[in-house]
Amino acid sequence: MKRAAVILSGCGVFDGAEIHESVLSLLALDKAGASYQCFAPDVEQAHVVNHLTGEEMEESRNVLVEAARIARGKVKPLSEAKVEDFDLVMLPGGFGAAKNLCNFAFDAENLEALPELVEFLKSAHGKGLPIGFACIAPAIAARAFGSEGLAFTIGDDAGTAEALSKWGAAHQDRSVTEIVVDEKLKIVTTPAYMFGEARISDVASGLESWVKATLALS
Repeated sequence: MKRAAVILSGCGVFDGAEIHESVLSLLALDKAGASYQCFAPDVEQAHVVNHLTGEEMEESRNVLVEAARIARGKVKPLSEAKVEDFDLVMLPGGFGAAKNLCNFAFDAENLEALPELVEFLKSAHGKGLPIGFACIAPAIAARAFGSEGLAFTIGDDAGTAEALSKWGAAHQDRSVTEIVVDEKLKIVTTPAYMFGEARISDVASGLESWVKATLALS
């Protein structure tokens, strides 16, 4: 049984991990016969958003604690993730990927990801583990692996694609059900809810292809 490390960024599309994407990714892994362990950085969220009104709230929350909502409590700090325990790494999207795992949502020109995340991803990549990035999470991939000529997609948002391509990565337009497989770097990307009005069934289809393609590279 192949083992996946799934990295979450909180809980909730506007300030954490996109819940549908996260759950559908875990479901796809399970259906494909793979096991998984969820991880999240033990850090404070960039901010907290009221998902009913879209307004920022006057409170603070912890990314690891919030991610536990999605993982049904079975989540570990990212600092405890060991590359040798896994065959692949998966990162669902949601604004948390662009706010809590990196700063793309706030400072795209000076994009940086959490050092402990970069260290883990670089170590996984160095040991030949395939890595999947969904939705806006490919921003992290573009920064970390763009200099290696990464081929990736975030859908068809020209502005976002241009902002990420500055790091050397080559964007390819794709629909919500499609993926981009960079076989050389063993990185797989899919747009998911970068198409905000997408049907959940189409998002599920894209994520299932994403999971299968990443597993196939492991």
